[in-house]
Amino acid sequence: MIDKKKLQNIIETIGIRKLLLILALGICLMVFSVPSPEKSQKEDAAKETQDEEDSTDDYVRKQEERLVKALKQVEGVGKVKVMITVKSSSEAVVNKDSPYEESTGKEEKSVKEDEETVLIEEDGKKVPYVIKELQPEVEGVVVVAQGGGNDIVNQNIVDAVSVLFHISSYKVKVLKMEDS
Repeated sequence: MIDKKKLQNIIETIGIRKLLLILALGICLMVFSVPSPEKSQKEDAAKETQDEEDSTDDYVRKQEERLVKALKQVEGVGKVKVMITVKSSSEAVVNKDSPYEESTGKEEKSVKEDEETVLIEEDGKKVPYVIKELQPEVEGVVVVAQGGGNDIVNQNIVDAVSVLFHISSYKVKVLKMEDS
């Protein structure tokens, strides 16, 4: 423990004003170094949104590559470029715990059902338990192909795209690629 005379000597040497200033700065540093829960929640939400968009973009890009690869193998198609649009982003289906409670009385009958999301711990955070992920639903497809001027090739492309993505044929447009 510091002696009373030493403490008075230190205070006189530094000065009471400087000592109070140092104390105030120390308190400010402690206050500002504590993370704000609002800020971290906003950052988490922004990160989730960005991850969702990246996930959807990756899915669309992968489907486009697979469709191009498949269409190149079809007779008469030639070079091909594809653009796919989707209705929404990927969706995660979470597990919900549904306790069921029923009480019957002579005069009243009530049924109570509460749903709670099942949480698991992942990297020190509690996150919902995801049962499955639903991929985005394809809204429409544009195919630009060298053989797009041939009606038979066009119909083959439309049929293939309709079957692969479970969409109606009117949501598929085939165009002839310009000669370069």
